[in-house]
Amino acid sequence: MPVIVVPGFMIHDVFSLRLRRTLGLLGYDARESGIGLNRGLRPDTLASLATLVETTHAATGRRVVLVGWSLGGIFVREVAKMRPDLVERVISMATPFSGNPRSNNLWRAYERIAGHPVDRPPVQVSISEKPPVPTYAIWTRKDGVILPSCTSGLDGERDVAIEVDCRHVDMVASPASVSALIDVLEIPARP
Repeated sequence: MPVIVVPGFMIHDVFSLRLRRTLGLLGYDARESGIGLNRGLRPDTLASLATLVETTHAATGRRVVLVGWSLGGIFVREVAKMRPDLVERVISMATPFSGNPRSNNLWRAYERIAGHPVDRPPVQVSISEKPPVPTYAIWTRKDGVILPSCTSGLDGERDVAIEVDCRHVDMVASPASVSALIDVLEIPARP
């Protein structure tokens, strides 16, 4: 099963290498996002990721699983809305898709670096709207960066919320969160 992993804000694709290698050892075709350093939502970010989904689907003949850490989870949720026919499921990890977009410790830095207000990105998005594919939110009460209720979401904003015991910065490396991710990947694909 192809899996694309998208990094969080100010995180580079290289930081998901360990996770992608672990998934590869388990038989998953784990790929980087190709966005490099995530400097926030840019006008071409979603289109670039949608193209990656299309080429991955064309190369494998299978629907793609999208995994997004923190801000990367916002990106994968939006891409799944653009191409639900090519996406098997969406897994967000410590992603602030619910509630106030300023309910985190990074919104000021985000606005400086991304160059736009956190609640007015340069492309049309509906962050709390659930994609039309199975959607899993892996979250933690010990986040430390984002208000936990913003990452667990409300009914109707995601299908399943899975609580793990780790911090925001450990989400793609903690045994608890990686185990939860693998459990979600093991759910049989939709017909």
